[in-house]
Amino acid sequence: MGSGVILDLTIVIVNWNTSELLFQCLNSIYSTSTRFSFEVIVVDNGSRDDSVSMLENKFPAVILIKNAQNFGFAHANNQGLPIARGRYFLLLNSDTIVLPNVFDMLVQTADEHPELGAVGPEILNLDGTVQESWASFPSILS
Repeated sequence: MGSGVILDLTIVIVNWNTSELLFQCLNSIYSTSTRFSFEVIVVDNGSRDDSVSMLENKFPAVILIKNAQNFGFAHANNQGLPIARGRYFLLLNSDTIVLPNVFDMLVQTADEHPELGAVGPEILNLDGTVQESWASFPSILS
């Protein structure tokens, strides 16, 4: 875990050439009020669009890790976690729009149920219908 003050939530977002989506995502994060403290870490995987300059100019509070090349989604997430100062981690895709109270519900649920190893929000499509985000546990055949 990173040094310094402990926060309630660290949000890690991996980005690769999704400047417009990332802008929408971050805008939704920072316009969503929460009673919990949080930080946002964006790991940019060598984007060639204006993602990095957009982040530096419009979201200076974001902690930015700049990779010279695309190291892949898992590797990039793993780069963000060691510097995180949150009690909880949220791995978020750049195409996400955060709805009101989501952070409050996630942190509160985790606090109230320490026996849980992970919690996650319900994922919705743009039309408000539920987006299935689970699958059977992998087996030798799958």
